[in-house]
Amino acid sequence: MLKSVIGTKTMVVSPHHLASMAGSQMLQQGGNAFDAAVAVSACLAVVYPHMTSLGGDSFWLTYSSGDRRVRAYNGSGRSSRHARRELYAGEAAIPYRGFRSAITVPGMVDGWAAMLNEYGRLTFKEVLQPAISYALHGYPVTRDQHENTVKTLDVLRSLPVTAAIYAPGGSAPRTGERFYQKQLAATLQDLAEEGRDGFYNGRIAQSIVSFLQENGGILTEEDFAEHRGDWVEPISTTYRGYTVYQAPPNSQGFTALMTLNILEQFDVSRIPHGSYEYYHLLIESLKLGFRDRNQYLTDPAFSPIPLDRLLSKPYAIQLMQEIDMKQAKPLNSPSVGSDTAYAAVVDEEGNSVSFIQSLYFEFGSAVVAGDTGILLQNRGSFFSLDPKHVNCLKPNKRTFHTLMPALACKDGRPRILYGTQGGEGQPQTQTAILTRMIDYGMDPQASISLPRWVWGRTWGDESLELKLEGRIDSAVAEQLAEAGHLVRVVQDFDDAMGHAQAIQIDDEGFLKGGVDPRGDGAAVGW
Repeated sequence: MLKSVIGTKTMVVSPHHLASMAGSQMLQQGGNAFDAAVAVSACLAVVYPHMTSLGGDSFWLTYSSGDRRVRAYNGSGRSSRHARRELYAGEAAIPYRGFRSAITVPGMVDGWAAMLNEYGRLTFKEVLQPAISYALHGYPVTRDQHENTVKTLDVLRSLPVTAAIYAPGGSAPRTGERFYQKQLAATLQDLAEEGRDGFYNGRIAQSIVSFLQENGGILTEEDFAEHRGDWVEPISTTYRGYTVYQAPPNSQGFTALMTLNILEQFDVSRIPHGSYEYYHLLIESLKLGFRDRNQYLTDPAFSPIPLDRLLSKPYAIQLMQEIDMKQAKPLNSPSVGSDTAYAAVVDEEGNSVSFIQSLYFEFGSAVVAGDTGILLQNRGSFFSLDPKHVNCLKPNKRTFHTLMPALACKDGRPRILYGTQGGEGQPQTQTAILTRMIDYGMDPQASISLPRWVWGRTWGDESLELKLEGRIDSAVAEQLAEAGHLVRVVQDFDDAMGHAQAIQIDDEGFLKGGVDPRGDGAAVGW
């Protein structure tokens, strides 16, 4: 089994090795964790285009050694001022792809500016250089990019400007082929010179909006100019001596905290890892969190979310009494996308950044905004068209968001930074990682590499099945099926489980980094 990378001063983990190296490069050039995080994020927007882009959103958890507190930044965009249900009259749902799905302002670049303005040492120009270089001079296509391109090929070929970049000649670029994004390089160069305003008030915004409106889109220059992300208080709970932080709604992060509160009522460490009881307990605890998430999660500016009750320990005791250790509980689950990239950075001063970014579906809306080279997200397609639904589409509203970076502290200082891509799977994989590390004493790499599961449907799937990796004991899989779980055994290392990353600061102060063998990432420490 792979072992965690150990650093004495710094650690960078991300789902792409070039992005991890870009972060490490910033640290070696005198930058801090915040500079490195932005460099990683920007680089991922180039070398991981099926998962993230300048046209997507982000959420951030930060710890500054100067502030000595955890903060959260909501870098998700709001719907256009012109976004209304009537635009989709006669349709059951907002389209998943195309111009009519690109209805929320991208929040990514605003998040970069927030990190650099609040805590950074380097300039936009310095931290964007690796991303610019890879866009201009090319990088090798990974297996993951190739396979996702093949899977999405028909969608990518439907728009000429998108096909020209991501499916040249109508085919998926081969693994190992040098891949260029020269229009995106020019956009990044403009951004390096002009900063945040270049994206939300300058040529870039004008180009995006002009192209969208020529093709029936609804975003306006005013929508871009008015966009602001928010520094917000993170939400948290305690778990066996750790304080575990998540981003507040519109993130689904509270689902994972509810699950930990339920699991704390059990002596998890005494349950054999990998047993029927292990999987069943974690799955059933998560489903109870999903039930409340599905009822309440949306933009809290539009509908109150009773977090005090949902995150209380007495409520967790009430929920745990619903768990039947011999029988699976039925629960409907919404269909959510899985294209996301999680990364984390810790520097030698102890500054820590846990962050995640996304386009929603693979390649998002599949719309490249004209000559900008920017893929636009389809996050707005998750709004409901039901006027009674808590997440109903309205103007200037943030939608239910699956993105949820996590950070666990002990004695007031970061000890574990962790997260994953995977939509519905994010709370599940996070729970697996954290319990493996805290309850079973595993290091980051072992906690990520061991067999995983994902319950519920991701987009395109109709059944509420429980996917189990093939390495899980067949007798355990049979027991889960007998208990009422809709079991489907998948590959030994299956992409449906998402691509997770984690950093642990141990008792000696060493930094242990783990990345997902299911992906293309790397941990870089020194």
